[in-house]
Amino acid sequence: MSDKSWLTEFPQLERAQLVEIRKTLDGAYRSFSREYGDTIEGFFDPLLSFLIWFEKLLLATPWWIVIAVLAAIAFVASRSWKLSLGVVLSFGFIGVFGMWDNTMRTMSIILVSTMVAIGIGIPIGIAMARSEKVQRVVTPLLDVMQTMPAFVYLIPVVMLLGLGKIPGLIAVVIYSVPPVIRLTNLGIRLVDEEVLEAATAYGASPMQRLFGVQIPLAMPNIMAGINQTIMMALAMVVIASMIGVKGLGQPVLKSITNQYFTLGLLNGLAIVALAIIFDRISQSYAKRTQQHLGGRS
Repeated sequence: MSDKSWLTEFPQLERAQLVEIRKTLDGAYRSFSREYGDTIEGFFDPLLSFLIWFEKLLLATPWWIVIAVLAAIAFVASRSWKLSLGVVLSFGFIGVFGMWDNTMRTMSIILVSTMVAIGIGIPIGIAMARSEKVQRVVTPLLDVMQTMPAFVYLIPVVMLLGLGKIPGLIAVVIYSVPPVIRLTNLGIRLVDEEVLEAATAYGASPMQRLFGVQIPLAMPNIMAGINQTIMMALAMVVIASMIGVKGLGQPVLKSITNQYFTLGLLNGLAIVALAIIFDRISQSYAKRTQQHLGGRS
């Protein structure tokens, strides 16, 4: 190679150097997995027990009770009998086409993942809203989490914890948690300073301002973040099925590998039905919350 080759070809490390760097990093992560894998797995045992219990509860509950409860939740959230009827028809379609058990498994991991994401995301969003330093640290991490290909999340999780429900749940949470963090932060930052000043004038402490003023006023944004988290969790279902997460994703994956068009289409439509139901319920609740706050003010 001539001395001027760097003008036409980008200078790069030698292949041997690149291989050495990869070996070093892979070896370090394998050593970490062997050293701390069992400890980390033990840390998630309570969550695994809850997930298994919740899945068994949904599977053991008679179908008509599950549909009635979901229709009631839809009506309480939206005050719309049309949405409740849509829930009944959607789950009727799911049951008639033999996808009930897989749908219950998918619902269990989506609902548990969403609860974990909310439990992690809202406190981080609040911390970002209250501290510029936290925001500067967390924002680049969220950028990485939202742009990293979803398949990449599976690699370190599987190497650390193997296959199963918990690795799948962790991958779903990592993929779906950024929206609730961002929108919680945004919602709290958008609260009018004059409202906070008025609360302070009435003797409210910082915690009272947070829970009595900021979070209630930011609730529409927080609910929008929860809505997006649910949507992203559902989008991750098929990918998570690659590491042993049972549910609607596995038949879709099977249909891809075996070219079963109808199997993939029906299970895909079931995922769409779940997404639309959760979307409408959360959006309706957010609108009612906003109307309630507007009427109170």
